[in-house]
Amino acid sequence: MPFFESEDQRIAYSVYGEGPRVTVLLPGLLLSQRMQEPLAEALAERGERVVLMEPLGHGGSDRPRDMWRYSMSTFGQQVIALLDELEIEQAVIGGTSLGANVTLEVASAAPERVRGMLLEMPVLDNALLGAAIAFTPLLVALTFGEPVMKGVQAVARRIPRAPLPLIAEIVVDWVSQDPGPSAAVLQGLFFGRIAPHRSERRTFDAPALVIGHPRDPVHPFSDADMLAAELPNGRLLNADSIVELRTRPQRLTGEIAAFVDSCWATRTASSARRRPRRRAVRRSPRRTATA
Repeated sequence: MPFFESEDQRIAYSVYGEGPRVTVLLPGLLLSQRMQEPLAEALAERGERVVLMEPLGHGGSDRPRDMWRYSMSTFGQQVIALLDELEIEQAVIGGTSLGANVTLEVASAAPERVRGMLLEMPVLDNALLGAAIAFTPLLVALTFGEPVMKGVQAVARRIPRAPLPLIAEIVVDWVSQDPGPSAAVLQGLFFGRIAPHRSERRTFDAPALVIGHPRDPVHPFSDADMLAAELPNGRLLNADSIVELRTRPQRLTGEIAAFVDSCWATRTASSARRRPRRRAVRRSPRRTATA
């Protein structure tokens, strides 16, 4: 897996397909790029170049135990550094859950680099109680129960991945991670902002496809609905469930592909402010992954 260096940390990514039209996809919290691989392959078959990036603390990227290294805004800067590394002027940026919120941070920091936004299951105002209930016990278990979690990790790493369905493989990959850095990621996110304020989100004029679904307190449909209404060029797409894109992807993949195509069909006039680029430091030799 190729990587580049940002702030002396290695950030992993993979590339699917070729061409000037680039989509960057990000995973959910503590998950690897594996969850986005089927969508990346589907978009690449349609002529898009898709880059899957794993933020610091995720997948094959470095996983330091320093909580101060982790924040949504830092993850957003890593996406911008990836665009600089690959010499990509603009891209459609998107992701799931954490990846959706990181996309909003990219739009905040460098709106001129964002051709469009694909926002699946954003975590915003209405998710506060559900996120606290879900992630506080997890943080406690990863921090104070690290010896036990290391035992679970060791067992999970022995499970063969090949026969598993995608959802099970994603879960096993997550359980297989070292609990210490995962706890640091959660601690860092707890002390930082989750997303740009709604007053700022209303200035993001890049086209946006917001995907929401019912019956999930961590990713309430009301957050997706609210975000789609806030964004000047936002559109809401209803998913049947949290797993539809991973288990029955045909409908949503078609909608996503059409959205990505529309982002490149016309150039949206932007009133967004421009900021100087921040480039990655101490880059490693560039490599290309093959799908």
